[in-house]
Amino acid sequence: MIENLSKNYESVRESIAIACQKCARNPHEITIVAISKTFPFSSVIDLNRLGHVDFGENKVKELRDKYYNISFQYSGKINWHFVGHLQTNKVKDIVAFIHLIHSVDSFNLAEEIERCAKKINKKIDVLVQVNSSREPQKYGVEPENAENLCKQISLLENVKVKGLMTMAKLTDDREEIRKNFRETRQIYESLSKELPDLKYLSMGMTQDFDIAIEEGANMLRIGTAIFGERPPV
Repeated sequence: MIENLSKNYESVRESIAIACQKCARNPHEITIVAISKTFPFSSVIDLNRLGHVDFGENKVKELRDKYYNISFQYSGKINWHFVGHLQTNKVKDIVAFIHLIHSVDSFNLAEEIERCAKKINKKIDVLVQVNSSREPQKYGVEPENAENLCKQISLLENVKVKGLMTMAKLTDDREEIRKNFRETRQIYESLSKELPDLKYLSMGMTQDFDIAIEEGANMLRIGTAIFGERPPV
């Protein structure tokens, strides 16, 4: 298993390097968040032992279970990312150990993160999720409202806006995907003039990370290309 994981991981890194070379970017600027949802915590430990530190989950219960199971038996450094829709009543369950929340899409959610963070005297880094595809089934703030939301959140004391996240439309039309990524990057660039702490532009998954890199992403969320096909649930 670890041999396949190592092979997959190196293949992803090589593909990122090739994509970066095509657009004159440095692959060392790219952070890979390995999306470990549905995979056992042993896979997280195996990949961490290969040198990878950033892991993402999209369900609070699974994230908590993995965090506590791994912490109990393993001392390697792991940065946990939450990439799914976060309900306000679940914030308290992850705030103590989360590295980055990718999916803040309302001021109400940001306020709850602020409230929970203040209780433990912690600063929480977040990304604002932009619904760049404007699909009604997707979470995220509408692109035209993203800047205002980021500025609102930036006034909070314990919540730090570190960038934007988006998911492109699920389509084979690569130009449509590119359009979604490009619009998000333009919002990011505009915001950077007023919010100098912005650091991450999280765009691109297994099927479209090459386009995301071309459009300026510096954080990718990659699951199946690293861990393989997800087990049935």
